[in-house]
Amino acid sequence: MGEFVKVATIDEIPSGQGKVFEVNGLSVAVFNVNGRFFASSSVCPHEDGPLGDGTIEGDAVVCPWHGFDFDLKTGACLVDPELKVPIYPTKVDGKDILVQTT
Repeated sequence: MGEFVKVATIDEIPSGQGKVFEVNGLSVAVFNVNGRFFASSSVCPHEDGPLGDGTIEGDAVVCPWHGFDFDLKTGACLVDPELKVPIYPTKVDGKDILVQTT
């Protein structure tokens, strides 16, 4: 597996929000779910919506364009089982949020 890359500090992403980063050439959205951090593709596979701007509901992110929601643990779409977003491993080291994309 590839290396973990620092994308932000825990203070940069408020609880219930996400932020988009470029990681190893990929657009990755990192979400803070009550102090737990998850990373996924920042693009909704439904119609390329800005998933990184989505709202958090439980452990899912909801695309702001059409309401398709994705489980942040598995990437599975809760509306259409044929859709899925890539999920990337994350970890917190001190105050740093690290993401692994490769």
